[in-house]
Amino acid sequence: MALSLLGFLLEPLWGQDLEPRRWTPLPLGMKVMGIGFGQTTGDLFLDPVLNVEDARVDMESVGLSYVHSFELLGKLARLDVLLSQQSATWEGLLDGEPARVDRSGFADPRIRLSFALLGAPPLEGRKMQTRLKEKKNHTVLGGAIAVNLPWGEYFEDKLLNIGQNRYTIRPQLGLVHTRGPWSYELTGSVFLYTDNDAFFAGTTREQDSLFAFQSHVVRVFKPGVWASLSAGYGWGAGSVVGGVAKDDERGDFLAAFSFGFPVSKTQGIKLAYVRARTQKELGGDTDTFGLAWSMRL
Repeated sequence: MALSLLGFLLEPLWGQDLEPRRWTPLPLGMKVMGIGFGQTTGDLFLDPVLNVEDARVDMESVGLSYVHSFELLGKLARLDVLLSQQSATWEGLLDGEPARVDRSGFADPRIRLSFALLGAPPLEGRKMQTRLKEKKNHTVLGGAIAVNLPWGEYFEDKLLNIGQNRYTIRPQLGLVHTRGPWSYELTGSVFLYTDNDAFFAGTTREQDSLFAFQSHVVRVFKPGVWASLSAGYGWGAGSVVGGVAKDDERGDFLAAFSFGFPVSKTQGIKLAYVRARTQKELGGDTDTFGLAWSMRL
């Protein structure tokens, strides 16, 4: 399932993702590995107190993923493990003079456990295929929890880093209704952040929760060939640094197009483009392209 990997690679700046088909039921025992590449470029709008103008970012990400479906407590469950390495360059004018920062290293890995709560019983390959053919119109309700682990590269004396030096815990609830070749998906998420007690200049950074919704319209043309249009919005996540509240709440709108196709019976390719635009004075306007390959083991 290269889409879970692409969703991970296309969220390096703000933590939000747009991942279609995340609630699609997988047959019991399916194992999939993938590798992907993502590139993000765009303009950044930072706190004026930093005296940074005309800031831009160019970030490249390479990632690995492993997906395994299994039965847990009588439910169809899925485990995603996602790892990535990132190289980023930030450029702009600092106090009116050109400045540049380069970082390269491992990003915070992510583990996600999801369940099909309703509408997708745990079935093996052929039984799953038979059920999907017989029930062309069906609805699946899913729940998940994802955790970003603070294992990425991080420097206490640097303001810009690849890793975040904190845990991000994300409960999710999703609904997908399939009607013939069309699927309509809606996912709600809450991002909960632990404190970064080694923020820049020896301070502690606290951050409020980020709330996010995303929706997808997916069209399957034939087995393995599909396309999707996606949109999402996230808001909140104001921060407190060194006990001082920052006026930096997020408000980001994302739109995306994804396309997938098989290259063999066990392998597939996924392509994606994500456009992110801030709705606040602070944030970023970025464009991200992603490519991923997956293989069923």
